[in-house]
Amino acid sequence: MPQAILVRRTGGPEVLEYTEIDRSSPHAGELLVEAAAAGVNYIDVYHRIGLYPRELPFVPGLEGAGTVLAVGEDVSGFAVGDRVAWMGAPGSYARQVVVKADVAVRVPDGIGDEVAAAALLQGVTAHYLVTSTYPLKPGDTALVHAAAGGTGLLLVQLAKARGARVIGTVSTPEKEELARGAGADEVIRYTETDFTEETRRLTDGAGVEVVYDGVGATTFDGSLASVARRGMLVLFGQSSGPVPPVEPQRLSAAGSVFLTRPTSAHYTATPDELRWRAGEVYDAITSGALSVRIGATYPLADARTAHEDLQSRRTTGKLLLNTD
Repeated sequence: MPQAILVRRTGGPEVLEYTEIDRSSPHAGELLVEAAAAGVNYIDVYHRIGLYPRELPFVPGLEGAGTVLAVGEDVSGFAVGDRVAWMGAPGSYARQVVVKADVAVRVPDGIGDEVAAAALLQGVTAHYLVTSTYPLKPGDTALVHAAAGGTGLLLVQLAKARGARVIGTVSTPEKEELARGAGADEVIRYTETDFTEETRRLTDGAGVEVVYDGVGATTFDGSLASVARRGMLVLFGQSSGPVPPVEPQRLSAAGSVFLTRPTSAHYTATPDELRWRAGEVYDAITSGALSVRIGATYPLADARTAHEDLQSRRTTGKLLLNTD
């Protein structure tokens, strides 16, 4: 019987239980995959604590990479032995995962399973943020919060590739070095400097065309105050907690700015869109244009530690569980 992490009740990291689960078989439109790595993401925390409810008990995780063991009926484009990665497949904290073929992509030669898993969800997120949510162009200035995190490092690189000036926020000198290494033009240590005041100073008082904010509650007000007239605040996550309801008049007072709360499902609405975005991310990795930092890899049984580290903000880059 394959091992997995099971959540029987919502709560802190202590509810992540390493156990055995029944072996699954793929149904029509599905793949059974021998997983090599699973991505650890903040949405897994939201599921664990019940912020985004799931029926109990459940196996957490949505993202991973591995090798196809079996193919269900009505599946084309995949075969036993193919290396695949996926996002949006509940139950990914497991050694064997049933994955809908529509949320799977083939992994190119030259990209290992760990990098394939580390790059997919956060890479696709960064891709749609800079190409579709607010399509960056040369001359734009973007403020990227948590610029040394998994998504942040990819966002900085993709934003620079589109010709934007990037201001990143981080908490430590180590993280500042990582953000600058990814290409950030300016880095603000928010633990020492008010990021709103510094952003305004760095833009001669104008503010930035776009703020990419995956932090949420603790940064929202400052992010809104950092946006230029008719700019956009892209709230794509809430690692510090959900943002309270917003009075629309605040957007007018801030300069007729736009506020959006994107989610990956709406930017990977079809298999073709997912594979286009994933293909561009993987092509950039293969060419050397995009670097993926894996901050830490934990044994599957240590999922609790991975969640504790993620929530503590002690980490940089992407966190993975070794499910091989």
